[in-house]
Amino acid sequence: MKFGSKFYQRWLALLLLALLVMTGAIACGGSNTSDSGAIRVGSKDFTEQFILGEMYALVLEKAGLPVERKLNLGGTPIAHAALQTGEIDLYPEYTGTGLLTVLKLPATSNSQAVFDKVATTYKSKFNLVWLDPAPMNNTQALAMTRQTSERLGIRTISDMVAQADQLVMIGPPEFEVREDGLPGLETAYGQINLKEYKAVDPGLRYKGLVDGEADVAVAFGTDGEISAFDLVLLEDDKRLFPPYQVAPVVSQAALDRHPEMINILNALTPKLTDEVMRELNYEVSGSQREPNEVARTFLTEVGLL
Repeated sequence: MKFGSKFYQRWLALLLLALLVMTGAIACGGSNTSDSGAIRVGSKDFTEQFILGEMYALVLEKAGLPVERKLNLGGTPIAHAALQTGEIDLYPEYTGTGLLTVLKLPATSNSQAVFDKVATTYKSKFNLVWLDPAPMNNTQALAMTRQTSERLGIRTISDMVAQADQLVMIGPPEFEVREDGLPGLETAYGQINLKEYKAVDPGLRYKGLVDGEADVAVAFGTDGEISAFDLVLLEDDKRLFPPYQVAPVVSQAALDRHPEMINILNALTPKLTDEVMRELNYEVSGSQREPNEVARTFLTEVGLL
């Protein structure tokens, strides 16, 4: 499949880069501390991660700890490899990503079970610690405009599957091959005969949907466009998608040096709800504000700065 092959090429490149990160760390003796002794905060390569990484850095700096930002590292394989090899000390990760992408374990919709499994396994396998997860859930989802949803009577993914041959879906190429993408949907909901799947850059999904180029868009639960465009998230009535709560994942070595990080970062966690994260994400993706500015404003408003 055309788009599937591009996806595999992209992930092969990411994995090769992750190996280079690991090799570089080994060549340098696998050091777990920066030359300055600063706490190195990493992030992946999309808007929400930039905001969360900035928040982690800002609250640590407020507590008087030296911080070095290593944001925009890349995808999950690169960020996880950087944490394992000591290139960074922590970064924001999602429970569902830890379960499916890193640990390759079966999906479950029980949020506590997912967190317990990733926390226990990361500690035993990687000596990495999951701090408290946030209430927000950036789970995979399917979205429609309210007008289209009401016109077609589609409220659930089962409703969507029943009319799939009349619908155009728009989303990133990897959704066609991910275990929680179209293959997973077909496992849970049966064969899906879409009229068309439009594979686009992730940043073009919502424009295509609201411009009428598609009927359904691949979404994530905390995308800012959901609230901004009054979109309807279809109910996952077969409970395919696992929870994607975010939490700081920290190396045990960094916690040994700075155990106070636990309370500092856990104080932020309860503030991060779906509604809050959607608004913050849209401040960056829609209003074109800088992630650092958005993070700083929010933390000041909630009394953490």
